[in-house]
Amino acid sequence: MSYKFTPLHAFDVFENGTGIPVTDTIPAPGKGAAYRWFHCDLSDPGLEEWVTREVPGVSGQTLLALETRPRIDELGDGLIVSLRGVNLNDGAEAEDMVSLRLWATARLIVTVRKRRIFAVDEVRKRIDENRAPVTVADFLDVLSDELIDRIETVSLGLDDRADAMETAVYDKGVDRLPDLAPLRRTVIKLRRHLGPQLDALNALSQVESPVIPKKTRPRLHENANRAARSFEELNEVRERLTALSDHLDLTQTVKLGRNSFTLSVVAAIFLPLSFLTGLFGVNLGGIPGGSSVWGFPTFVGALFTLGIVLWLILRLRRWL
Repeated sequence: MSYKFTPLHAFDVFENGTGIPVTDTIPAPGKGAAYRWFHCDLSDPGLEEWVTREVPGVSGQTLLALETRPRIDELGDGLIVSLRGVNLNDGAEAEDMVSLRLWATARLIVTVRKRRIFAVDEVRKRIDENRAPVTVADFLDVLSDELIDRIETVSLGLDDRADAMETAVYDKGVDRLPDLAPLRRTVIKLRRHLGPQLDALNALSQVESPVIPKKTRPRLHENANRAARSFEELNEVRERLTALSDHLDLTQTVKLGRNSFTLSVVAAIFLPLSFLTGLFGVNLGGIPGGSSVWGFPTFVGALFTLGIVLWLILRLRRWL
């Protein structure tokens, strides 16, 4: 049966690592092929009809869902897999991770995405170079490995940025970091997706299914370990950025307190002086010394002396 949808990629993959493009949308692989792979765009108007007819029940609903979270489920003779990759598209933010939905049986793989995923492009490149994953389990291994490679790269970049900020603050005395808050938001968003992804990869490495033979599980388990290291690294970066933010807040609080104290001391000295200048500055008769040529110099000298006395008192009380 023909359908009005065009996969982004469609290949029959053989056990020698070669792959040939296919033009039909039949879910069964051609003669001699190990499996068939369809890679689809969720926005394709004909995809829903094809998935509804060719992918069983809940699996099809998951492939077509607008929003997903990382998960692994066994459904009949297949696996429904939902993973996420960092967003490396032009103009996008890496932490705005993109979703990849996958339905796999022993001889069929269907992947669906909303936005371009570079890890999938790497699998396509391997097929073009006759280095294709030779089984569905190998495909899952290579795909998860490529997803984690890019997550690790982003995590290391965040760690380097945190190192630079710590050097600026602790070694160079910088007291303002405009990029600190955006970096903390980036880490929070990545952790939100990477935690469930770690659980999904652990489940994938332990699942007992005809799709994944026992010999492939150690490689999948290693991918899960790498995801765990990235997650732990993000946790460490989050804690370091929190400590850095606390340090900057404390520094600003101390500086504000010191400035407030200085202003209070200045006010304590000048308050009585201001009172006297205001009192003697009223334009009324009877001001002492108002008719004497020595009145003003005497008044200024008295204010100066009073100021010194107040300063000495504050010094003796160790307020200065």
